[in-house]
Amino acid sequence: MIILSKRLQCIAEQLLPGSRVADIGSDHALLPVYLLQRGIAVEAVAGELTAGPLAAAQRGVRDAGLQAKIQVRQGNGLAVIAAGEVDAITIAGMGGALIRDILEAGRLQGKLSGVRQLVLQPNIGEDAVRRWLREHGWQLAGERIVEEDGKIYEVLNAYSASGPSVDDAYAAERFAALGDGRVSDERLLQMGPYLLLEGGPVWRKKWELELRKMERISQQMAASELESARSRRAALEREMEEIREVLLCTHTDRRSSD
Repeated sequence: MIILSKRLQCIAEQLLPGSRVADIGSDHALLPVYLLQRGIAVEAVAGELTAGPLAAAQRGVRDAGLQAKIQVRQGNGLAVIAAGEVDAITIAGMGGALIRDILEAGRLQGKLSGVRQLVLQPNIGEDAVRRWLREHGWQLAGERIVEEDGKIYEVLNAYSASGPSVDDAYAAERFAALGDGRVSDERLLQMGPYLLLEGGPVWRKKWELELRKMERISQQMAASELESARSRRAALEREMEEIREVLLCTHTDRRSSD
């Protein structure tokens, strides 16, 4: 039996039992093998773009004796599946913009037909993924955040209209306890509507680290005499202030509820 990393385990735990799963960028097919071994998935497709990772995925499936249940295919993004072939898709370990582009290309090709669930783990640019999901009618059903080997990862779980019914993650009333107008739409997309309300230590650590990076960038911009640099710095300072306000509000709200 395969033992997954904390990051992949978090992805596996989000998937609905009995799914037919496509894992895009499958990394030795670890996740599909695990899902079949645990009875979470009934069949799977492991997609890889280049020959080396493709061969590694083929070895992983062969070593597990799951060739009849897991198909390893070479192709770009969702090109490895046919419309209606799977009902769940996982994409992990890529930038948010790339995940968004893969999903959009698949949508235009009709590859999302019949898909009920997306479980996505962007390494960066989570806001791009959340924005795409919301714009195309996918309901964000949950968010998880994990720290592993000094890196922090977010896992987004979303359902289509044909999937389980969930409340609107961005509904204003969910954030009423934080104060009117304190959380902008941009910050919800950036920081995560579920993660923001949970306000756990790993999430806070992530945003404290992000603020330090932004402060360094702001200091570098301050040395420039260009008008464009001053404008960008002003926008960055506003963003930083909003993030600090969110962190303060969530911290205060959690203390008052203890």
